[in-house]
Amino acid sequence: MRFRQLAIDSPDNLLFGTAPRPLTTRRGMVIGGGTVYPEFNFTLPDIAIDEGSMPAVRRQYQQIIDDALRRAVELEPPGLVVEFEMLPPMTQQPRWGIEITAILAEALEQAHARHGLPSTLRITPNDTREFERPARMRHGPYWEGMRQAFDGAAAAGGELLSIESVGGKEIHDDALMAGDLPAAIFALCVLGTRDMRFLWSELADIAQARGVHCAGDTACGFGNTAMVLAEQKLVPRLFAAVIRAVTAVRSLVAHECGAVGPGKDCGYENPILKAITGMPMAGEGKTAACAHASPLGNIAAAMCDTWSNESVQNVKLLGGMAPTCYLEQLVYDCRLFNRAMDHGPSAATMLRNWLVESDSGLDPQAYILTPHSVVAVARAIVAAPDHYRAGVAAAATAIDLLREGHEAGCLRIHQRELPWLDRMQRSIEALPESESAFIEQMMGEVDTTRFNPAEYGL
Repeated sequence: MRFRQLAIDSPDNLLFGTAPRPLTTRRGMVIGGGTVYPEFNFTLPDIAIDEGSMPAVRRQYQQIIDDALRRAVELEPPGLVVEFEMLPPMTQQPRWGIEITAILAEALEQAHARHGLPSTLRITPNDTREFERPARMRHGPYWEGMRQAFDGAAAAGGELLSIESVGGKEIHDDALMAGDLPAAIFALCVLGTRDMRFLWSELADIAQARGVHCAGDTACGFGNTAMVLAEQKLVPRLFAAVIRAVTAVRSLVAHECGAVGPGKDCGYENPILKAITGMPMAGEGKTAACAHASPLGNIAAAMCDTWSNESVQNVKLLGGMAPTCYLEQLVYDCRLFNRAMDHGPSAATMLRNWLVESDSGLDPQAYILTPHSVVAVARAIVAAPDHYRAGVAAAATAIDLLREGHEAGCLRIHQRELPWLDRMQRSIEALPESESAFIEQMMGEVDTTRFNPAEYGL
């Protein structure tokens, strides 16, 4: 593990818009340098994507970006991050994703040349490797398509490289439904970290060759899946909260391999990564309701450096096309963050505290993202000797924090969930000390037909 101490070691210093290691983009935006930027995210309505429909797809993306940029120029944000999340066919057929990247990049260039709007483009190819089961993580047509999509999109104008990678998900999905914390740690901190090391080492080579930045990954398919299942009352909220803490170990590997932020918007583990790395992070919360429900609508903004809406479909609303409406919401939110910072540290801290306190006592998943909890989990991770022990330490710390919060009257936990604190604590206390012994144990317990150990270097 590369990071052995915290970049932000006090909860008081975790704040939106400010990161010890800011990132400067080509057009002069300093992300984490004292300004929160809107990060605009969008997708298509339901439409088949194939050779025949691609002209219509191109027109939709052109309309989305042109309409949004017209409104952005009118609203005058200090800068704009645009994220293009490639849909699976656009990664499987990389030339389609590259074509859309070029359309978006050209529109951003024109807005900068004509109106002086600073901007940067994040490109996020889809992790299509899971379309084959057991997945081939390190070779095969899906992996080659992803490589081509990243390389071509970086050449076409994408400046920030991100992905919602899925290594370990074959095991994690079953672990969630079974409430099996050791299996989740195996998926995230053994399989997931190994895949992240492979993936982000490859992406670092592409970024260096193309003169762009590795931004960051997200454990969306893990932590957010747990969150959505908890909202549906299919898994305990306490379990989802502990999973969130453990996901930080997996997402951290991108930064160990050279990613410099901003971390991907749907990574609600990002505050923990910010405390560890000091790098800027994206956030999404209430403005992501178009894509999913969450109990983190305000607290997710407390430590963000870009503020995102998640993927909103290009459909007509009363106020206009949905992506443009959501862009407007982001701009106004960011005006508030930035005005608070203009009034000095005490004003910014007060707004941050209001964002935190409005959510933190109502759900364990929010409580684990308070600045105090974030620093505690981050400190446990960097003190661990390897990713496995970091995952165990993150889980143990999260359980202690949730228990203490409930006993202090700061956190509401439903009575039926309280036994899960003891259940999870017993399960991790029974784990072996060494990673090798843990791997040997888990290989005898998980369904090994669901994944190929060799694809994870096991």
